[in-house]
Amino acid sequence: MEELRRRILDEGRNLGRGILKVDSFINHQIDPALMGGVGFEMARRFADARVTKVLTAEISGIAPALATGHALDVPVVYARKTRPVTMTGPVFVEIAPSHTKGRDVILMVSTEFLGPGDRILVVDDFLATGATIWALVRIVEHAGAELVGIGTVIEKSFEGGRQDLEVLGVPIVSLAVVTEMTDGQIRLLS
Repeated sequence: MEELRRRILDEGRNLGRGILKVDSFINHQIDPALMGGVGFEMARRFADARVTKVLTAEISGIAPALATGHALDVPVVYARKTRPVTMTGPVFVEIAPSHTKGRDVILMVSTEFLGPGDRILVVDDFLATGATIWALVRIVEHAGAELVGIGTVIEKSFEGGRQDLEVLGVPIVSLAVVTEMTDGQIRLLS
């Protein structure tokens, strides 16, 4: 997606320690047209996967997952980080370390929304170390559902997450790949 690549280079900020700030169009302020394009492209790439649900983690994963679910015409389920009073039944729970928060986060999905027979596409804003995606994959496994793919908006390839996830044997799609973040610069895969 050329527009996504352009926005990363024009508006993204390298904050050091491998942190890429894209708050002006993905993580805080969301560009609906760009997200619509992300959803369309994800749906195109996973058109043959027979996805029945999209799974993500709150909060930054919701926008690309929703756009993807809309384009695929399937429900979107997001793992919550805090349990609301409305989540009264059993839940699938996993823990993932968060680089940007500097601590572990708990991810919870109600058992009523994932189960055997579901074909799950995991979608998130970033693929870095893969820790959050691994937590979502474990939730898919707990539910007895089938993982059919992983889609991310931005991959930071230098953090090695893709290599760790490849053992899953499912397609992994990243719409933009950051290969290097040094000296305040952001370099993308051509």
